[in-house]
Amino acid sequence: MTGPLFVLLPPSEAKNAGGSGTPKIGPFDAGLAGPRRIITAALGELLASASPELLEKTLKVRGPLLERALEASMEVVEGRAGLLAGWRRYSGVVWSHLKPQSLSPAQRRRILVPSGLYGLTTAEDLVADYRLKMNASLPTVGNVAAFWKEHLTTVLIQDLKGAGVVNLLPREHEAAIDLGELAGAVDLTTISFVTHGGERAAGHAAKAVKGLVAREVLTGRLDSLDSFRWHGWRGRRRAGQLQIVAPRA
Repeated sequence: MTGPLFVLLPPSEAKNAGGSGTPKIGPFDAGLAGPRRIITAALGELLASASPELLEKTLKVRGPLLERALEASMEVVEGRAGLLAGWRRYSGVVWSHLKPQSLSPAQRRRILVPSGLYGLTTAEDLVADYRLKMNASLPTVGNVAAFWKEHLTTVLIQDLKGAGVVNLLPREHEAAIDLGELAGAVDLTTISFVTHGGERAAGHAAKAVKGLVAREVLTGRLDSLDSFRWHGWRGRRRAGQLQIVAPRA
């Protein structure tokens, strides 16, 4: 691929709290304004009517984390949530190894983040402290990923047609995009993180290496991943597919 690459990267469940209440317009705000209102209304309906058990199941947290999620969700629904740029908000393993604070604003705008609440943002866009996974189900909306699929596929094709896009999403977030349709409009590369046995790699180390790979794509070239090495992880091509392979167990 030639030219700057866009990276599809998941948000993190771990988030920094706080932020200001001053919104700024992001590149996908106009195209996704309607669907976002629907999701926010459905979230409000959940908060108003769901049992504690259903809230735990939907938000996938309990105890103090559930209390924080409920408070943050109510702030979103009532339009009073503090906002931070996504790269400041997300604090999980992928994002900490990406080290977005050392990237330029232009590079961070090439990080595309599918999320249950916003649908799609860049790492420079302002987001609230929220808790809504793509595989959750909301009243009147149903499965969140299924709700977003047509909307996200449409805006990605409209905004990125002809561009190079690197997919680093887990299955949960891939479900919110028609990757086959997207591949017909952009130069799409999906990077797999696998064990030596060829299964999908998971866990802390897999998340860490995903952040490092994202950084490599944003600051270098895609073909440099062929020689990628980190703590026993290595890049390789198999049947035309780029893989990042875990160390032998």
